[in-house]
Amino acid sequence: MRRIITIFLLIIVSFLLQSALFSFCNLQGVAPNLLLILTMSFGIMRGRREGMLTGFFCGFLYDVFFSGLIGPYMFLFMILGYFNGSFHKDFLMEDVMLPVFIIAVDETIFCFVEYVSGFLLRNRTDIVFYFIHVFVPHILYTVVATVIVYRIYVVINKFLKKKVKENEAV
Repeated sequence: MRRIITIFLLIIVSFLLQSALFSFCNLQGVAPNLLLILTMSFGIMRGRREGMLTGFFCGFLYDVFFSGLIGPYMFLFMILGYFNGSFHKDFLMEDVMLPVFIIAVDETIFCFVEYVSGFLLRNRTDIVFYFIHVFVPHILYTVVATVIVYRIYVVINKFLKKKVKENEAV
């Protein structure tokens, strides 16, 4: 129960930071995607199920507040969380390189979906311009944020695992 409440609070805090604080403190209109970082982190730390469930709620919030439809980003976050959970067994929690690589791939997929839905369908087909001016800054900013935020999530995850072990011992 403590784990569910903690993940729920992390989703709310990440959403508030992404939508409120980073919308004002952005670099050239680019802010890190904290909801995607959270989905990736709990996917690789806790497995496919946790990654998919975290992705569901992060995507739901993203759809409600940033999208015109309910469902597309929820589905995308769920899929990314599920596939990130595939790395759970081959993963050392203190290793930062795998999360950095995974978040770069996740953010590329996320930006490509935004490109298709927001620009390509409106007959704006200059993908090179979009890649240079949107993909790369988003990816770099999210990767830098991942290096910092991921370590916080590791500490929180270790704390949650420790509490679960203490409750099982009693």
